[in-house]
Amino acid sequence: MKLTYNNSEKLKSEKAIGQLFSEGESVSAYPLRLVYLKNNETLKVGVSVSKRNFKKAVDRIRIKRLMREAYRLNKMQLIDNNINDYSFMILYINKDMPDFKLINTKMQALFSKFNDRILKSTT
Repeated sequence: MKLTYNNSEKLKSEKAIGQLFSEGESVSAYPLRLVYLKNNETLKVGVSVSKRNFKKAVDRIRIKRLMREAYRLNKMQLIDNNINDYSFMILYINKDMPDFKLINTKMQALFSKFNDRILKSTT
């Protein structure tokens, strides 16, 4: 399987995002937080960085790019556990500019926490 982040995987629907935040559950591995909700579609993922914490658009865009790349590289953790029908929003909740190494390790921890929670809820 290719490690890509296609247009079909991106969470874009305003209605779906609103439902995700109103009904979804969350898991966090500081400085990342994952809000998730089971849906009837394929895996959909979005990333977000608070404008309150990062005033400059360049900083927000850089962090989003790092988060999307870390997701792309680590999404096999989700696919290996047959997690295909969820919507995710990954949020960066710190006020300091991260590097890729931090984001990547925290993304791995976030997905393992999510996998553990899903496995506990199904058994």
